[in-house]
Amino acid sequence: MQARESPFKCQLCQKSFAESGNMKRHLRNHTGEKPFKCQLCQKSFNKDWNLKVHMRTHTGEKPCKCQLCQKSFAKGVSLKTHMRTHTVEKPYKCQLCQKSFAQRGHLKEHMRTHTGEKPYICQLCQKSFTKDWNLRIHMRTHTGVKPYKCQLCQKSFTYGCVLKVHMITHTGVKPYKCQLCQKSFTYSCDLKVHMRTHTGEKPYKCQLCQKSFTQRGHLKGHMRTHTGEKPYICQLCQKSFAQRGHMKAHMRTHTGVKSYKCQLCQISFAQSGHLKEHMRTHTGEKPYICQLCQKSFAQGGGLKAHMRTHSGERPYNCRLCDKSFVESGSLKKHMRTHTGEKPYICVVCNKRFTRISDLVKHGRRIHATEKQNTGNKPRAKSSSSAKEFQLKRVMQLQLIKTENESVGSKFQDAKPFLEKSFGCGLCGDMLEIEIDFLEHCFGHRFSPPDHSLFINL
Repeated sequence: MQARESPFKCQLCQKSFAESGNMKRHLRNHTGEKPFKCQLCQKSFNKDWNLKVHMRTHTGEKPCKCQLCQKSFAKGVSLKTHMRTHTVEKPYKCQLCQKSFAQRGHLKEHMRTHTGEKPYICQLCQKSFTKDWNLRIHMRTHTGVKPYKCQLCQKSFTYGCVLKVHMITHTGVKPYKCQLCQKSFTYSCDLKVHMRTHTGEKPYKCQLCQKSFTQRGHLKGHMRTHTGEKPYICQLCQKSFAQRGHMKAHMRTHTGVKSYKCQLCQISFAQSGHLKEHMRTHTGEKPYICQLCQKSFAQGGGLKAHMRTHSGERPYNCRLCDKSFVESGSLKKHMRTHTGEKPYICVVCNKRFTRISDLVKHGRRIHATEKQNTGNKPRAKSSSSAKEFQLKRVMQLQLIKTENESVGSKFQDAKPFLEKSFGCGLCGDMLEIEIDFLEHCFGHRFSPPDHSLFINL
């Protein structure tokens, strides 16, 4: 049989055609001409057949049906590709790693993993992507669109796969179980992360300080300590936070909710972490150990501050005199030397002090002497009851508030560096945290209001 002659040759790519019409259609690939326009969405095509197939996206017509599973398709090529899911045929092979694919487009996308090419660029933030659908999904982070909605709780999601996983939370099923501790999880990714608590693996490393993390999200949050970024803003007071969890905990300072209660002493906390730290006052646990001197601490912050005694680091700097300090509390106390503020008041004689230590010395030197001379316990009033003492505290709070308001903008603008401080009327010990003060008083077996001697307003 004689081969069919192809007299029509494209002058741009030298491809030959048997008919002039075919070459004419081919030339549109070079010129970009798209003469066939959809009247419904204005999309244009270079071939009339492509327009005809496109119209099925509007009509819903799917004339190409799989004879094995009855699934229907709008295009014949889509059916052809689908058939490979039954035959497991993967005719497109990567020449670099020998991986095979069922579709030419998938091979093309795969090749970008070798070349590093990311041709799809977001015009808003310039972030680039390997695949076009990754760019489309990314755009939702700018538009805020969450098209996938749960019909049970109305929660919306950016990704369909996330909605699918979310639906498991309504069933209560936790199919993924740790074989080491039998803990169960709703999601396989949660089990994967949990396993790192057993293996100690921390695959996400900060390239700036080499600190490692078990989760990518933790690394992302950590990076804000380097950049100073605080994207989570409280809508009530405009305070900003680096992590969403910190803002959530902060919101409880506005609502006053303290949902975490100690079952041993009934003290409540706004954050679960604070309750966890508090429990160590009952157990005596000190899990944070200095690797240089083996000193242990109940809180991570205590260890962090302690490490500066070894490194000599002083990260808290005074804006007025450039003096630096190891702890933030020390800076707060130092600032009073500039402002002249005296926040610590003796509830017996109303004398005020700049430092806690001065208040303690005053109590022991003046009022403890009065106790020895009279043989009575020092109190806000020698025969005061808890109610009388509480009334005097309220009156003093109001007095200081009035005096502070009369001082003027000098201190109002300075946002005074105040911290609660409480003193025990029996032993003279001072405690800066009210919870610690209450527990200290319980150790003496008395109710705090009757015997607290000093209070900072």
